[in-house]
Amino acid sequence: MKSFYFSDLSSKPEALENVRVLDLTNVVLGPAASDFLAEFGAEVIKVELPGVGDVMRYVTPWFFYHKNLSPGFEEQNHNKLHVAIDLRKSKGKEIIYRLAKKCDVIIENFRPGTVDSWGIGYKQIREIKPDIIYISLSGFGQWGRNALRVSYDATAQAESGMMYITGFPEREPIKFGAWLLDFAASITGAIAVISALIYKKRTGKGQFIDISQNETGVRWMDWTWVYVGLTGKNRERCGNRDPAILPSGVYKCLDGFIAIVAYRDDEFLGLCKALNLDESYREFVDPLKRHFIVDELDKKLKDFCLNKKVKEVEDIAERYGFVASKVYNSKDFYEDEHFRSRRTVWIYEDHLWEELAEVQAVKMSETPGRIKWTARPLGFDNEFVLTKILGMSLEEIKELEKEGVIGKWSERKGTRPPEDWDKRSGLFF
Repeated sequence: MKSFYFSDLSSKPEALENVRVLDLTNVVLGPAASDFLAEFGAEVIKVELPGVGDVMRYVTPWFFYHKNLSPGFEEQNHNKLHVAIDLRKSKGKEIIYRLAKKCDVIIENFRPGTVDSWGIGYKQIREIKPDIIYISLSGFGQWGRNALRVSYDATAQAESGMMYITGFPEREPIKFGAWLLDFAASITGAIAVISALIYKKRTGKGQFIDISQNETGVRWMDWTWVYVGLTGKNRERCGNRDPAILPSGVYKCLDGFIAIVAYRDDEFLGLCKALNLDESYREFVDPLKRHFIVDELDKKLKDFCLNKKVKEVEDIAERYGFVASKVYNSKDFYEDEHFRSRRTVWIYEDHLWEELAEVQAVKMSETPGRIKWTARPLGFDNEFVLTKILGMSLEEIKELEKEGVIGKWSERKGTRPPEDWDKRSGLFF
């Protein structure tokens, strides 16, 4: 199966080739949507402000930069062409109009009403490109009482209700460790764009797409809202226990932590044998009865794991037929042979930043996604995009640079190429 997927990857077609996307987004909610499209072959043109660029060029964990590249910016800007255009100038806006005519999709994530005030909102763009697919991502949607409020991933986790159900009953709600709803809303947006592209192929019609980060959080909360609607009851925090799948939990071992689940009848009975529980526990093979003994089982599992190593518990689980998995840290995942062999952990040589590690989760036999390059310096592809797509001459481009309509990087880290860049590597022009 490995050779079937990876054989001559570069020669296989891309699912979204010939789809062109104009990316007017910044931060994460929005850039990640176009990133998913770019991973499967869409030509994405990312527009930033000359000299300054996307805010995420400066958001980096523990102030760490790799050769002037911010990890906070890099991970949602693969395979994109980077141009720097000042949208505040009339000539900059004119370039956006010209690019829009050549694109299938426009993505933006400014506060509702902002792009309309700049003259590049859906209403204005569809006048010059009637079949455009235009997607706006925001915290609360394009209309409604909260539409103009600012939203971050953490506040979206709070206001969607996701944070409330995360953590232990006796403690405060806990924020998920990564930018979960930035990426969840972006994935949802990418799915909507692909759906709109299929509709456009069938009818020739474009459309407007409105994605709310907070509403996406609600949608991603499994059965929560069905339960609330049917019972009128709130869903409370349960710690590491899944209230629908019992027994389940996370337990401390001598050398780490392990997650255990034993839901199916055979898994539950296997767990009972491993714990040396007597025959009376067979009565609880019915999952609907297990909540009566869940605290007792939790205590037994805690004691069972405490004096064993993680691998011991995993081996016991395999022998008795229940599920147990080591709680990985990110380094464990990075080094895991299984994920390396599947190229989920994708190690590759970038033309500017040298060896990088990425994650590629979707495996497709005929049109596999791929990471061709990572985020590029600010304005790095100005000449390539403006000559190839708009047919501008180098003289026109130089004049626009003089007027400040387009530009490139500044002295700030996060915007620049590596210090040792040879001024040729990575250029498409």
